[in-house]
Amino acid sequence: MAVRRKEDWVNETLDPAKNRFAERKKIYKTSSDIKVDSLYTQEDLDPGFPDSVGFPGEYPYTRGVQPNMYRGRLWTMRQYAGLASPEESNKRYKYLLEHGQNGLSVAFDLPTQTGYDSDHPMATGEIGRTGVPVSSLADMEVLFKDIPLNHVSTSMTINATASILLALYVAVARKQGVASDSLSGTIQNDILKEYIARGTYIYPPEPSMKLITDTFSYCAENIPRWNTISISGYHMSEAGANAVQELAFTFSNAIAYVESAIDSGMDVDSFAGRLSFFFVSQSNLFEEVAKFRAARRMWAKIMRNRFRAKRERSLMMRFHTQTAGVTLTAQQPDNNVIRTTLQALSAVLGGTQSLHVNSKDEALALPTEEAVQISLRTQQILAHEIGASEVVDPLAGSYYVESLTDKLEKQAFEYIEKIDGMGGAVEAMKNGFQMMEIHESAYLYQQEVEKKERIVVGVNEYVSDVPNIEKLQGISKKETEKHLKRLARIKSERNAGKVIDCLSELRESALSGSNTLPATIECVESYCTVGEISDVFRDIYGEQKEFTPF
Repeated sequence: MAVRRKEDWVNETLDPAKNRFAERKKIYKTSSDIKVDSLYTQEDLDPGFPDSVGFPGEYPYTRGVQPNMYRGRLWTMRQYAGLASPEESNKRYKYLLEHGQNGLSVAFDLPTQTGYDSDHPMATGEIGRTGVPVSSLADMEVLFKDIPLNHVSTSMTINATASILLALYVAVARKQGVASDSLSGTIQNDILKEYIARGTYIYPPEPSMKLITDTFSYCAENIPRWNTISISGYHMSEAGANAVQELAFTFSNAIAYVESAIDSGMDVDSFAGRLSFFFVSQSNLFEEVAKFRAARRMWAKIMRNRFRAKRERSLMMRFHTQTAGVTLTAQQPDNNVIRTTLQALSAVLGGTQSLHVNSKDEALALPTEEAVQISLRTQQILAHEIGASEVVDPLAGSYYVESLTDKLEKQAFEYIEKIDGMGGAVEAMKNGFQMMEIHESAYLYQQEVEKKERIVVGVNEYVSDVPNIEKLQGISKKETEKHLKRLARIKSERNAGKVIDCLSELRESALSGSNTLPATIECVESYCTVGEISDVFRDIYGEQKEFTPF
């Protein structure tokens, strides 16, 4: 009996039905503008399927980096948090750990991210607004008070000042009696996406890349369990990049980091196993699952074919996922619980290694304890109640998901080839290529929302006068003052001569081109501040002015 073809079904069954009952849209497409058919069959699969997909724990890792995935170990539940002071943040971390979180994720305020102490004029009005302020080791000691760093994995979302914050973490661990080789965690340390999408850069690209390779080298020798970078597509997606662009720009940046490390004399297999990634989970469930599967396969191919990596771990792409902040609405904020639950499900079905679920009130303020607990409970329900953790890659073999995985991979590699032709991610970024592409994507998205071609419940459709959340997390003036007093006390009580000597040694280290991490650690242990260390680098490297591609 002849196998019935998809084309026959379209002509004989689907089209007559559409003539009687018109479809809601003329064209259905994903957020990446990939056309979505009514039906997918075996005809839509890659001719090499299933060999092209492989098995979990085996190259090309489409189906997961571990053979048994969550049946062996659940993803790390890592709720991102940082409040207006180290004291408040420490309290929040303990609260989260007490309620079942098994990893910390630190949000820093804008002055800390851009290398200014809290008493600097540039910090006025920004202390503690986007996360915890950290100016010195004294703040770090409070931040992690009574939290055993040898038993907790910590992720720090920090970029331009990443090496300084890593030094502070090493220093506070030493004060706890914890050896560096027992520390585990991640620093984001992804400066290229800052130039492209976010803006918290300080120095020009070349010295910034040098500081990143310094961390690669230092950690490889001294902090072997530490992930030295979290290459982020998240922020580019939040700025407007679609799924294809998120994959392409993330991996183009990753290629630049790998090339920089190799150029500095490092062997690819000495550091590649500690590269990690950070992706968003947007609202198109199937496209997001396909994106995560495509990402693993793409990275395995890049590392094997482009960089000739030999270690299995070098080929495995491990990633953290956060639900999409850009989809949170101030209108009808309870709807955000539903949005983030489905986005989290996408991440789990896609095989993430760790996950943060945004809180329902984050479009309005820093999240409250109540909202954070709901987000954490969302992860726990996904882990224990719905069966999503019991099967490895449960959507594998779906005609639609497999077809979408292939299309995302193909289109993302085409973008990477285009960027390669421009001289790589750094040169393309200097010419504004990625920024222009992201801005165009964001513009088209907003047009669709305004024309109601894309429905956002509670915003452009199904609008109602639902009152906003009344209880919001505020910024305590008292806590801010306490933080500033601690900084003033540290500056007055520390050994001023030792501070001068350490900063001088750091300067010599930077000027000579040697690894800056050992000198940075000496600085922070002498209570040199984040701003003082950053100023040394500013003086030597200069400051990068805003890129203006328009």
